[in-house]
Amino acid sequence: MKSNRRDFFKTATFAGAGAMTGSLLSGCTPKEAESNLAVILESVKKSHSQKFNMSGYAAPALPVVRVGFIGVGDRGSGAVERLSNIEGVEIKALGDLRPAAVAGSQKYLSSIGRPATQEFSGDDNVWKKLAELPDLDLIYICTPWVWHTQMAVYAMENGKHVVCEVPIARTIDEAWQLVETSERTKKHCMMLENCCYDFFELLTLNMARQGMFGDIIHGEGAYIHNLLGMNFRKPQDDKQADGAYTGMWRLRENATRNGNLYPTHGLGPICQVMNINRGDKMDYLSSMSTFDFTMSPREKELSLNDPFYAEWKVAEFRGNMNTTLVKTTLGKTIMIQHDVSSTQPYSRIHLVKGTQGMARKYPNQMIALGESWANDDEMKAISEKFTPEIVRRVGDMARKVGGHGGMDFIMDWRMIDCLRNGLPLDQDVYDGALWSSIGPLSEWSVVNRSQSIDIPDFTGGSWKTNKPHGINLETGGTTKVLEVKEVAAEMQLN
Repeated sequence: MKSNRRDFFKTATFAGAGAMTGSLLSGCTPKEAESNLAVILESVKKSHSQKFNMSGYAAPALPVVRVGFIGVGDRGSGAVERLSNIEGVEIKALGDLRPAAVAGSQKYLSSIGRPATQEFSGDDNVWKKLAELPDLDLIYICTPWVWHTQMAVYAMENGKHVVCEVPIARTIDEAWQLVETSERTKKHCMMLENCCYDFFELLTLNMARQGMFGDIIHGEGAYIHNLLGMNFRKPQDDKQADGAYTGMWRLRENATRNGNLYPTHGLGPICQVMNINRGDKMDYLSSMSTFDFTMSPREKELSLNDPFYAEWKVAEFRGNMNTTLVKTTLGKTIMIQHDVSSTQPYSRIHLVKGTQGMARKYPNQMIALGESWANDDEMKAISEKFTPEIVRRVGDMARKVGGHGGMDFIMDWRMIDCLRNGLPLDQDVYDGALWSSIGPLSEWSVVNRSQSIDIPDFTGGSWKTNKPHGINLETGGTTKVLEVKEVAAEMQLN
């Protein structure tokens, strides 16, 4: 497969909150994007001979995890703060195209008594120098989607474990590249799917593991979030976090792609409940999108009075709501939806349906163990009995530190604890590759009148014997969480 197939976009710029420079035409046009989708069929048919099984792989323990961050804008700056509250973490390097972003996180570290880090900024490829540093164990990536795969691959090639924001790949070829590199280098490559660590998702996962819903037969997940205002908001490069997408990169994604572009928040927790890649696998999908009813009108409205938006007149916005259906090899079904451009309440749905019960998170958390929904007292009893050990251990601190209500902190703490104890990570490279692949596969199906398309088996057949990950801390769980005042004290002791 030719390397140029791995990029839907031809040019991009690296930054913390996200960046792409130039006009929309510097990316691929809608017709070029549809042409690129033709190569998906070749990638889907690829036969993968697994070189090394990264599912369940325990890398050598790292009592101290030395971390370098690529991208410290809106998302990355929060990650720097969260990891500062976890024992055994040394923050060694900060990288971002924008000096203001690096300066912001550097100022935060100083305020809590942590030492200054090495800085990398001001150049499109400066992130490579960060990834090449010899005294790093882990690269934490929080950049625009178009950079995720190439940064992750380069970091693994340079001997680093990688954790990366979602989605970790934008094409099937990129997904395969991640799998092959992780297997060859034996370096962890985890996609940071934080929603797998939200409190209700962890509760229902534990209940499913204990058979409370019977056999799981269907799941639903979504990313329903009105980002229309943010997508059109002008970025301010002199600020670390401005609530916008630097270089308008996310608007460009929606302008040139038509499918479920952001599937993993709703999909990840459902896949864990269903033991996908660990006893079952996705077989094929079919996808359909509405027309665009909101983005093009917004562009026309803004461009009347602001020349900044004039370039978007050439944009062919692709659609508001996408619905994708997946069938698994064992005959289960999954529905995934995506809409980031309509007026609506936030929802990830998170519906788990079994033969003896079900759960649904949005709009209200509800559980049924039989034919009626549990009342308030019953819900309290369910929570007391089935809240997993990981939440009991760090849930209170997670709510205090924050990050989407605490799930970001639980995710980061669990990841660091696994690395420090030499344990397998909850999400491996096959999960990241699979969950991300729904994006380009759904694009192909939409273009082809919702025809079904096979979903690659990134595990090379090992899904048949891979074991589900643990959430009750049967092993590990030794890493302390620190108050900010304790961080400074620990730094002085070290």
